[in-house]
Amino acid sequence: MKTASKSRKSEIASDKTSSFPGGQLARLRAAGTPALPLGGLRVLVGRARHQASLLSSGLRDLGAEVLDIPFIEIRKPQTYQPLDRALQNLSDYHWLILTSVNGVEALWERLRELRLDRKRLGHLKIAAIGPATKRAIEVHGLKVNVVPRQYVAESVVACLRRKVKGKRVLLARAKVARDVIPRELGKLGARVDVVEAYETVIPHSSRKRLRAALTSVRSCPDVITFTSSSTARNFVALLEKGRGRGRPRYPKQLSGVRLASIGPVTSSTLRELGLRVDIEAREYTIPGLIEAIAAQAEKRR
Repeated sequence: MKTASKSRKSEIASDKTSSFPGGQLARLRAAGTPALPLGGLRVLVGRARHQASLLSSGLRDLGAEVLDIPFIEIRKPQTYQPLDRALQNLSDYHWLILTSVNGVEALWERLRELRLDRKRLGHLKIAAIGPATKRAIEVHGLKVNVVPRQYVAESVVACLRRKVKGKRVLLARAKVARDVIPRELGKLGARVDVVEAYETVIPHSSRKRLRAALTSVRSCPDVITFTSSSTARNFVALLEKGRGRGRPRYPKQLSGVRLASIGPVTSSTLRELGLRVDIEAREYTIPGLIEAIAAQAEKRR
């Protein structure tokens, strides 16, 4: 399958020395630009701690001051039995779908733990939801057959529409996730087994730091980033009174903060939670989110 031009641009961008899309930071420096695009901007990054580096470093490269306060924490599932059983019976499957780098890492960790050779996956056709997931799979020497034009579940379904009738599909994902892929592929005649590879939880240790940042004149961010629906929901949960009880308490300072979303699914969740979406990435990737933040910053100058 030919990947869309946007996908190719994303892959090229994230392979640059700079995390800024298309190597624009290098061009800015070469041109002797006196001020970086995000100079003077404070951005709160809410990605999981082990995943924040690409987004945080990309923003810092453009001059932003970055606050890293995770809204999400990745944990092992309570049991690996369903995933292990599926991996031990990979010959029964025709397709493997992976929707995140976390899913890729969890799957390979279990393959190593079970002492299963990657050759067991050699017969599978593989679908990855976006370029980052694709690269994570290719690191392990496997070919990715499908990457959708847009990096959302609906586009995965569209790409597989004519390919899965009568086929057995393994979907390894987070414990809590949208059911678009298994539901819609089931309607198309596929048998989809959904197995939990990891779970996302609220890092309660972030509660105090987040509230302090939003209520402090010195540390209040200008922009808050959201890279998934889970980060949006957890952000609200971290602001709730007590331990998850009562109505969300949004500080007054939030009214002057711009909320930046990685794509339409995350944006929809933010709106459902009663929050604005001030910035939305046109390409649903980390480089795309950085580019969107930089573009709006330029407009506001």
